[in-house]
Amino acid sequence: MADSWLPTLKTDTPEEGFNLAVKMSRIGVKVTQPDAAVRDRLRPEYAEDADALIASSQVIAINFQTVAAANKYWL
Repeated sequence: MADSWLPTLKTDTPEEGFNLAVKMSRIGVKVTQPDAAVRDRLRPEYAEDADALIASSQVIAINFQTVAAANKYWL
């Protein structure tokens, strides 16, 4: 699995774990909508939509919970 974009959920620090959660969330959007032109066209709509931004934050938070659990909460 050397060419995998996600070889592990293990990170050295919570900050690295958060950055991984953000990356996971971004990849999720790309998988859901693989057409970059469509994503670019939609971005201005959700960039100023408070509900959409909160929903994005929730997805990141859920992914961060997953990463934190995989790292035993960095204990």
